[in-house]
Amino acid sequence: MVVRQFRLAAHLPRSFGALPAFAGATADQLSLELGEAADVAMLPLIMGEMKMRQRILFGLLGVFGALFVSAAQAATVVALGASNTFGNGVSRSEAYPARLEGLLRAKGLNARVINAGINGDTTGGMLARLDRVVPKGTSVVILQPGGNDRRKLAPDQTSEIQARLAAMGVKVVLLPNGMLHGLPHQPDGQHLTPEGYHMLAEELVGQVAGALGH
Repeated sequence: MVVRQFRLAAHLPRSFGALPAFAGATADQLSLELGEAADVAMLPLIMGEMKMRQRILFGLLGVFGALFVSAAQAATVVALGASNTFGNGVSRSEAYPARLEGLLRAKGLNARVINAGINGDTTGGMLARLDRVVPKGTSVVILQPGGNDRRKLAPDQTSEIQARLAAMGVKVVLLPNGMLHGLPHQPDGQHLTPEGYHMLAEELVGQVAGALGH
């Protein structure tokens, strides 16, 4: 009886980089570790298992490829501001940028909203970090100047920020302090509650969607 021995890898590859090599390998390179000599008559069974694994792997490649393309095509929105952008006193998932991203996606918009808020920041601080926190290709910046300029006797540089963003080709949605009035606040009277941030996101979603061209 003619006998051949096959040493075939029993496990899926450990990294995506190995997928193409795994999927394109030959019978002498792939499948399971038989441990003993296998009769040539088993070749059809072994080859059938290899083809099934190849189909699974190509399917996985297609799924992950679609996810990567979707992420690459998402419009970028940057929420630039102070503590009411950061979400002082609540979790990051409860701050308005995260809530806004969820609302945009619920409207069918493929967008990600970056939270670039810093507690206590002034408009001068926002201007200084503008190039760092607004990635190339950003579509919209939501600018919340806050009230720290007045508290810290710092110059208001809102106009300078708007001019810089315009030169970068980025649309600006202004979030003035007046939009916070009447919304549920925490006991400190300055920062919104989780419900308040959700309500703020609901007020902003139409403006941001419009700036995104929808």
